Amino acid sequence: MPKIIVLYGHPTDADAFETYYKEKHLPIVETMEGVARLELTKIFGTPDGQKGDYYRMAELYFTSMEQMQETMSSPEGQATANDLSNFATGGVTVMVGATESDS
Repeated sequence: MPKIIVLYGHPTDADAFETYYKEKHLPIVETMEGVARLELTKIFGTPDGQKGDYYRMAELYFTSMEQMQETMSSPEGQATANDLSNFATGGVTVMVGATESDS
């Protein structure tokens, strides 16, 4: 299943990030049609207790690459991407991948 992976660096102000992310950004994300599943992760650190390289991760799953491209090129998809600069003060890395199974 194709997906977009969004890795957020540690923000300059975690409280401001969280407020904006929950109150402004996620409502924009939810306007995108074609997202089959959305998973949000807050990263606590590494297994040995160190600070992780990233602060948060979002994974947006799609039924096909075509659906991903259609969704992300829509006005709602563009608004979502353009909003990142409004709050991701620690930087953001966006990647495209696909899930695989062992079966």
